[in-house]
Amino acid sequence: MLRLVRHAAPLIDPGTCYGTLDVRADLAATEAAARALAPLLPSASLVHCSPLQRCVQLADALQALRADIRVRLDPRIAEMDFGTWEGCSWESIGQAAMDAWVADFASHRPGGGGSVSDFMKRVSAAFEDARRSGDDATWITHAGVIRAATLASQGRELISRAGDWPASAPDFGACACLPL
Repeated sequence: MLRLVRHAAPLIDPGTCYGTLDVRADLAATEAAARALAPLLPSASLVHCSPLQRCVQLADALQALRADIRVRLDPRIAEMDFGTWEGCSWESIGQAAMDAWVADFASHRPGGGGSVSDFMKRVSAAFEDARRSGDDATWITHAGVIRAATLASQGRELISRAGDWPASAPDFGACACLPL
């Protein structure tokens, strides 16, 4: 089983694009998420963690509760890079820019950042490594990564239409599980 844990709510205005923007998460929400996750993990678990601080905060809070937990930073499970869109409100990005992305969803590089195709390849590689290990695995990561891992678990390592992208992800601080 792969546990996919989303970081706690980030300290950023709602409606802001913050893929790889390295923002902190709410401390109280992070600690609450760690308390909820701690009893779910097997003894001496290895937790893979995005290197972005909102995820590292949760990994640190989890380790404070469970000294037996080991954490490994894995850049493959960092959020998608939105280039110059990072830190902008989604509204200010503009419809024309969004339409250009949707028209070439797999290959377009929103804001000059990463493409969905490249993002899916790196998340799928991490998912395959977890699957090959045969062990239970836990990732502390982001909504986009959870969506991409869900597609990878279905054998869909590449999507070309925005309409194929999963609409939902766990709430901040919550966990979803996928079979390996």
